[in-house]
Amino acid sequence: MDAPIPRPNRRLRKGMYILPSLFTTANMALGYYAILEVMHASAIDFWHLDNAAKAIGFAVLFDGLDGRIARMTGTSSDFGRELDSLADAITFGVAPAMLAWMWGFHLMPPVMLTFGHAHTNLAQLGAIASFLFLIAGASRLARFNITTNPQPSNPGRPGKKYFVGMPIPAGAGVIAAVVHFEGGDPIVSSYTAIAWLAMVATVGYLMVSTWRFYSFKDIDFRSRHPFRVIVFLALLFAAIWFFSRPVLFVVALVYMVSGVFWRLQWIFRRRSGPPPPSYKEASQTS
Repeated sequence: MDAPIPRPNRRLRKGMYILPSLFTTANMALGYYAILEVMHASAIDFWHLDNAAKAIGFAVLFDGLDGRIARMTGTSSDFGRELDSLADAITFGVAPAMLAWMWGFHLMPPVMLTFGHAHTNLAQLGAIASFLFLIAGASRLARFNITTNPQPSNPGRPGKKYFVGMPIPAGAGVIAAVVHFEGGDPIVSSYTAIAWLAMVATVGYLMVSTWRFYSFKDIDFRSRHPFRVIVFLALLFAAIWFFSRPVLFVVALVYMVSGVFWRLQWIFRRRSGPPPPSYKEASQTS
C-alpha cells in the first residue's frame, strides 16, 4: 500500500517562500516611512530626521535577515531577488538621498547656503551630490543583479567572502548613522556642509567602485562552535541598544574605511613587488 502524500509538509514548504518576502516588505515599509519623516521635517521639528535615520537602520537589519533566511531555508527565488532589489532602491537609495539633502543642506539657515566669494549655492550642490548617491546605489544594484561571480580589482579571496564595491545598505547606513549621531539636528555651518558634501560623494563612489568589502556571508550559525559569534552579536546589540548613536556611527565609518584599507594594502603590496623565492624553490632551480 502506497504511503499517503504529505500534504501538510508541502503546504508548509510553500509557506516558507513567503517568509523572506515578509522581511523584504518590512524593509520597503521602513523606507516609505523614512521618506514620510523626511518630508515632515523642519528646522524646528528636526527630530523627524532622526526617526528617518532609525527607520533606515532597522531596514538594514531586515535586509540582512531576508537573504540569510532564504539561504538557510532553501527558499531563494527569482521573484524574491527582484522584490529585494526594488525594495533596496527605495529604502537605501531614495530615502537616504532625501535624508542627506534635507539634513545637510535644505534646512540650513539661508545666510549659510553661500560659500566663499563665488557665492556657491550649497543646496544645489547638495542636491547634485544626493542625486549622484542615488544613481550610484541604483547602478550598484544593477551590477549585482547581472553579475554571477564578481571579481574585485584588488586580489584576495573574492568568492562569497567579499562584496565588490560597498553594498547599498551599507552606504545608506553611513548616511543614517551620521544623522542619528547628531540626533537629526541639521547642519548650520558652511564648512561642515562642505565636508558632508564630500562624504556623500565618497560613499557614492565606493558603491560603484570595484574595491572589496567584507560580506559576513561566511558566518555559519549552524557550525559546531557558534558560541563566540553569538556572544559577540549579543554584546554588539546591547551596545547599540544603550549607546546607539556613537556605536552605530563608529561601526558605519569603520566598515566604510575598511574598503579603503584593503585597497591601500593591495597598492602597497603591488608596489613592493613579488615576494622573494623560498629556500625550497631556490634549491630546485639551482
